[in-house]
Amino acid sequence: MKPITLVRDTIDETDISCLIDWLKTNPRLTKGVKTIEFENSWSNWLGCKYSVFVNSGSSANLAALYALVQSNRLKNKKIVFSCLSWVTTVSPAMQLGLEPILCDVDPDTLGIDIEKFENICKNENPAVLMIVHALGFPNKIIKLKEICEKYNVLLIEDSCECVGSTVNNKKMGTYGCMSTFSTYFGHHFSTIEGGFVCTDDFELYNILKSIRSHGWSRDLDEVTRKRLQLEHGINDFHDLYTFYYPGFNLRSTDLQATIGIQQLKKLNFICKKRFENLKIYDKNIKNSYWKIDLNNFEYVPNFAYPIIHPNCAKISEALADGKVECRPLIAGSISRQPFYYKKYGMQKFDFADIIHSYGMYLPNNPDITEEEIKYICSIVNKFTDL
Repeated sequence: MKPITLVRDTIDETDISCLIDWLKTNPRLTKGVKTIEFENSWSNWLGCKYSVFVNSGSSANLAALYALVQSNRLKNKKIVFSCLSWVTTVSPAMQLGLEPILCDVDPDTLGIDIEKFENICKNENPAVLMIVHALGFPNKIIKLKEICEKYNVLLIEDSCECVGSTVNNKKMGTYGCMSTFSTYFGHHFSTIEGGFVCTDDFELYNILKSIRSHGWSRDLDEVTRKRLQLEHGINDFHDLYTFYYPGFNLRSTDLQATIGIQQLKKLNFICKKRFENLKIYDKNIKNSYWKIDLNNFEYVPNFAYPIIHPNCAKISEALADGKVECRPLIAGSISRQPFYYKKYGMQKFDFADIIHSYGMYLPNNPDITEEEIKYICSIVNKFTDL
């Protein structure tokens, strides 16, 4: 059997041929009209008003938090994150001088623990909750929104692993004031590297476009641009190099947007196939220690299938011997990552610590076959079906 990898040909020959045809027209390669087309197409697919294409999902997380800082919407510096997340979900808060607060994980969803989050709201009065829909499984988003509204907490959805999942037929990434996505090579659809910040908020949209490109105004709508010029006494010529925010350069390129436009044409199929694969895993995996319950979810185009079991080390070794790729379950508990505990100390969490020690995930992609999934399950079950 050939190796079973986490990712297979996300960018296919058709995508490459279309890119070559476009390149032969000698187009503008950096951010331009294709970026705008890609942003609009993605917004229509997701169901949001505005999307800003950036150079990575990590940059999207940075831009989202920074936009809140620059909009003066933060009532304080406290930002709540799930223990089960990624370094560049949490690190922007550290880099921007904010105060991260970790919350334990819900065993039902791999998202934020609802009860513990509300206790944090009561005791810490945080300004922002940034959730992660881990491996595509939605958080208990309706209840979380209620708690956020009750305690005046802004909600951001890190949806980098959660493309297409729905709650009440509404896609994840459309519930918060902003959401972030990744178009990295290994994710649901790819521009090689890239990401989005999405929002329905016009003010945040303009700030995001400005801080993506140094802090200047030339990407903004005419009314907003003229307002800034008038407010600061800037003429049209000097506006070209006037910077209204201390921005970054987080731009992606029209080359990558061109790939992304082609990718979107097959995204519904990709999501459907990933959900079908998830159901095959669910039917065949035997794990009495912990198993995700699909009855808790509506539609999940799963990023990768989660395993939590004390025999994690043995399972990973057996999978490697069987030429099957696997990974730890994201970053485990962020509290046990050196970048975090060197600054804040290592904290203990009930379920996040179990995930850190016993968690892993298995391949899911549109090209994996039912036979391959059953083969993977047969290896795992030798150690979990005890």
